[in-house]
Amino acid sequence: MESMLTIQQAAEKTGLTTHTLRYYERVGLLPWIERAANRHRRYTEEDLRMIEFVKRLRSTGMPIVDVQRYVALLQRGGSTVAERLGIMESHRERLVERIEELQGFLARIEIKIEGYRERIRR
Repeated sequence: MESMLTIQQAAEKTGLTTHTLRYYERVGLLPWIERAANRHRRYTEEDLRMIEFVKRLRSTGMPIVDVQRYVALLQRGGSTVAERLGIMESHRERLVERIEELQGFLARIEIKIEGYRERIRR
């Protein structure tokens, strides 16, 4: 039998707070979390992997509404692969645009740094 973790243990393993885990469940990002007979949440290793996936999507700036849509499609199974692909492709496009924007900012900062270094060398 797979070991089950409490919400506190899941929080420690994922680096999220118990509040965030409860919020993710409430808004549909983790809708399948099982409950023990005492109604306490119990997390599996698979749940932890999904939490890490959700964390990565959020850290890349994917809006919660898109993560919710993705998770809902995931729950519906293999017939939704094309739709999930579309979500990921759209997100990738937004990320590429953001990376290009950040690279432009970085280039301007590098010019400024070089200007300061040049002034110091004089």
